[in-house]
Amino acid sequence: MSQLAADQQAFQSHLTTGSAEVKASIVGDDKATADTRLEVYYQAYRLRLVEVLQNDFTGVHALLGTDAFREMALRYLGEHPSEHPSVRWFGRQLGAFLSLPPYAGHPELAEMASFEWAWGHAFDAADLPAAGADVVTTVAPEAWAGLRVTVHPSLQRLDLVYNVPALFEAATRDESPPPLVGESAALPWVLWRRDLIVHWRSLDADEAWAVDAARQGQCFGDLCAGLCGWHEADAVPMRAASLLRTWLEDGFLSGVDA
Repeated sequence: MSQLAADQQAFQSHLTTGSAEVKASIVGDDKATADTRLEVYYQAYRLRLVEVLQNDFTGVHALLGTDAFREMALRYLGEHPSEHPSVRWFGRQLGAFLSLPPYAGHPELAEMASFEWAWGHAFDAADLPAAGADVVTTVAPEAWAGLRVTVHPSLQRLDLVYNVPALFEAATRDESPPPLVGESAALPWVLWRRDLIVHWRSLDADEAWAVDAARQGQCFGDLCAGLCGWHEADAVPMRAASLLRTWLEDGFLSGVDA
């Protein structure tokens, strides 16, 4: 390894862990000592990553407040240093981090982080066109049982106890947040992107199951069989067809294969 490469590696180690190995290669002068120069870069690096988290997790920032968020972000950085060339992925473990002490007593924080991470995935997903409602008009009656759908890459599913979508929306609009409300049980939600805008809505239990089954590749016949857990058999085909129509109208799907 060349001396330049060794110095670069040592400097990176200083930024990420505080290692003093690179100090021997830093020259001080009357304006700033070697320690001062290193400290400037060390703190600037940390503050930049705090800024990244604040931009990516507006809702968590709104729940915690600026000072507590900065403290949390630095704690997170200490346990989960950035390992990817792109800072886009720096916050990928924040939801799990916030589910542990000292934040475990406020589960809405982990839920908000999970919701915002899903929002980011929906926004960044591959830019495929959504399938139009007319794609099923030519499906032969005998082909419906084997029909399979391709879920749009932006579609994200999660379950939430708290009203974090409403809190997130208020935070992104810089509005006063609604009161924090928790349900007795988690409710299913879905997020997806259409026309460069991320949308979200809650799901009934049967639709949540059907969305998950469709994402797993189950065919229309399988969906109908599963929906019998919520509906009488003679009502199931209409419910399944209604869900398919809704998914097409909303833009959940990128394709239908009969």
